[in-house]
Amino acid sequence: MREETTGLLAELAALEEPRAREVNEKHGDDHGVNLSKLRAIAKRLKTQQDLSRELWATGDTAARLLALLICRPKDFEREELDGMLRGARTPKVQDWLVNYVVKKSPHSEDLRVAWFADPDPVVASAGWALTSERVVKKPQGMDLMHLLDTIEARMKEAPDRLQWAMNTCLAQIGIEFPEHRARALDIGERLEVLKDYPTPPNCTSPFAPAWINEMVRRQSAK
Repeated sequence: MREETTGLLAELAALEEPRAREVNEKHGDDHGVNLSKLRAIAKRLKTQQDLSRELWATGDTAARLLALLICRPKDFEREELDGMLRGARTPKVQDWLVNYVVKKSPHSEDLRVAWFADPDPVVASAGWALTSERVVKKPQGMDLMHLLDTIEARMKEAPDRLQWAMNTCLAQIGIEFPEHRARALDIGERLEVLKDYPTPPNCTSPFAPAWINEMVRRQSAK
């Protein structure tokens, strides 16, 4: 391990905040670094692909988050990204890997298809996250009826992270496609997934019917 990597690990360790770790652990994450401070380090380092790979290899969650901020997404091979996702077992690392790296990769669609059908629900949730992205940005060729059928059959009993990703896809279909909106609303109402999710004031509920209706209202008001 290079001296620079060792020094960054020490710097990240020094930024640990017990209260931040306590809050993060409630969401399944295992670090206590303030993300604004972590982003400041990334801004200082700029893009460094080799250093990014070294930080990722440490297995430390904060180091992996930093690695994802300083990497060059298009430089990763497909199998490398697949292995990274399968080793990214904390929600924040998985979310950043999918959103900051995989979505910008030329292998994004290939991985979306592979992960979508994976028996591991954590991996499958990444496939669903990429599918939601396609529903919004590049829906051509997507079988939306099949997606709704799958959500209707599986979302209620899906593990938390997979359920959240499927629910996001349901909401995006309802928001973006008026011809499927009534069915999306019906599925959400019947399954009641995230209906009682605690939502701060002035924030949109993740409950799909509420989410769909609010976003459609905003679009109509423009």
